Amino acid sequence: MQNKIIKIALVGQPNVGKSMLINSISNARLRVGNFSGVTVAKEEVFLKYKNYQIQITDLPGAYSLNDYTLEEKVTKEFLDKSDYDIILNVLDSTNLQRNLLLTSELLALDKKMILALNMSDEADKELITIDELQLSKILGKPCIKTSAAKKSGINKLLDEIVSKFESQKLPTKLFFSSVIEEEIETISTLLKDCAYKTNQTYRQIAIKLLKEDKQTYKYFHDEPIWVKLQAVLNESFEHLYIHFNTKNMEDIFNDEKFAFAKGAVTETVKQKIIEKKTLTEKVDAILINKFAGLPIFLFLMWGLFQLTFEVGTIPMDIIDAFFASIIDSTKEILGDNQISSIIADGAIAGVGSVVLFLPNIVILFFGIALLETTGYMSRVAFLLDGFFHKFGLHGKSFIPLVTGFGCSVPAYMAARTLKNERDRLLTLFIIGFMSCGARLPIYVLFVGAFFGESNAGNILFLIYISGALLGLIAAKVLKIVVFKSEDEPFVMEMPKYRLPSFKLIWHTVSNQAMMYLKKAGTYILAASLLIWFASNYPKHLDVEETYNQKIELVSSEEEKNNLKNELDLYNLENSYLGYIGKSTEGFFAPLGFDWRMTVALETGLAAKEIVVSTLSILYGLGGENDETSDSLIDKIKNNIPFASAIAFIVFVMIYLPCLAASMVFAKEAGGWKYLGYLFVFTTTTAWVLSFIAYNATKLIIS
Repeated sequence: MQNKIIKIALVGQPNVGKSMLINSISNARLRVGNFSGVTVAKEEVFLKYKNYQIQITDLPGAYSLNDYTLEEKVTKEFLDKSDYDIILNVLDSTNLQRNLLLTSELLALDKKMILALNMSDEADKELITIDELQLSKILGKPCIKTSAAKKSGINKLLDEIVSKFESQKLPTKLFFSSVIEEEIETISTLLKDCAYKTNQTYRQIAIKLLKEDKQTYKYFHDEPIWVKLQAVLNESFEHLYIHFNTKNMEDIFNDEKFAFAKGAVTETVKQKIIEKKTLTEKVDAILINKFAGLPIFLFLMWGLFQLTFEVGTIPMDIIDAFFASIIDSTKEILGDNQISSIIADGAIAGVGSVVLFLPNIVILFFGIALLETTGYMSRVAFLLDGFFHKFGLHGKSFIPLVTGFGCSVPAYMAARTLKNERDRLLTLFIIGFMSCGARLPIYVLFVGAFFGESNAGNILFLIYISGALLGLIAAKVLKIVVFKSEDEPFVMEMPKYRLPSFKLIWHTVSNQAMMYLKKAGTYILAASLLIWFASNYPKHLDVEETYNQKIELVSSEEEKNNLKNELDLYNLENSYLGYIGKSTEGFFAPLGFDWRMTVALETGLAAKEIVVSTLSILYGLGGENDETSDSLIDKIKNNIPFASAIAFIVFVMIYLPCLAASMVFAKEAGGWKYLGYLFVFTTTTAWVLSFIAYNATKLIIS
């Protein structure tokens, strides 16, 4: 017989240990993805227990079932519209009163429900005693003490899931004050008298109507019963307004939630008072100190930054050498032809360019997960929130922004730590202003050509700082023009400090790494093949034959290399990529760019590292030169005016990041339309500022 399926909706506030609870259920199969239409992570666990197939969907952590954050919206929509059998509400036993605020909203859904009183081991350490049997009687739902860290209570919880599935749903014991209960009964009676057909209980509908739930009102607005219902609702609201002396229904129901939670805790929770400060309070006295807190955080971030982009270079060099050897081997096996070129220079090189950043991803997310699981990251948001709010950003924006100085790919992924959709989108839009490591070779080339070695360090520092300041200004402009809204309060959870769970860290890091490879790898492969095709076609066989004959006739290696470089230049200039560069030259002409600089910028859309090698080919030196090549520096200095060079640096600072980063941005932002907005925004900003820089420089040097 096929196992019966029990579908569980796992719900809880942030930092209650939901993910760890899932990991504590041994021999479980995990499936990771995104909820439909959004970038919010979705985890599903499948396990067999007592001839049942149990499917657990881990819903995003939410403080309430409102639409304030994307996570709350996703959780609310799933609970309202999806098919599930039981709600498993996970609570933090050390902070029960706050957690019961969400529980009261879940009880209003009137579904089969179980409460997991998690972190019971920590509650014991803090001398907190919870009478779970009495709490079960008060709520009308079974309450099970669990500890995901110690793996205690797991089997009892699974037994309760099976028992709850097999039994009939008991009445929910969620009662409001007598005035609200009276109005719930009035609305329910009307629905009953009209024999209104619905999948929900009349009580559920009545509560949602009194809470002014938008979806419920939209639904009833087109129903015939709405005429009768509207009159009854008007009378109910008038009654409540008079009684509570306010017309804000959200405030009324919030007061009810607080009263319910406080009453339940008063009845069931006892804690011995300890005079001395807790460990969390002692550590917070240092880490969120107004003088020491920020320097400590900056030091930790500097350390993580160094680990990510210094230690990360070791495996990156190995990976780079590995793919280079595969490319060489492929060309040796298949010979010097178009098939070997598209496989080696297109497909393998494209995949390699993505895999190359995997060490950075792993190290970065290991550090972030470590700080998250210990409870420190919430303190960071608290420290930086005030400063960043001046620019329309949230304190947590600092992590992805500082990561952007290394690579935009992990920076875009790091923006997931921002729970509010507006804050996350705003942060994603300005990450590109933080100059990534791939832009450094371009800066080094131009600074070396026009400023000399003595001033190079200061100029590079100025470039990076200018980009960051422009990013903050851009955030403020976007906040005023695009993301128009008042600053809304954002609840920053301050969990207790805990020892890191390396099992949970591994779970997080491995998932992020796989998602990175899956998302970036597929798109970059296709785009790499497209770039390869555009730069290699159309073929000019007669020209190549002429040059090959000349190469055979000359004897010195220097002359042969010069002829090969001339051929490379001709092929690139007359490729589809060259045609595009020349066709768009007019757009860049006001900035002082010629077609070579234009093509270099456009190839930089694929990868900023290509800009230097493209300029080398375009100036007849071949593609093997790097930013330290004296011959290339001389060519740049002699062929590009100083004002044009300044404008070029400014444009590189601001315009769209590489193809891999752009693809990840589109996925993280929630759609390709956002990539279109980013392209228009960055290109326009880069053009305008480059135009100003070009003309201002010309004015100064004249």
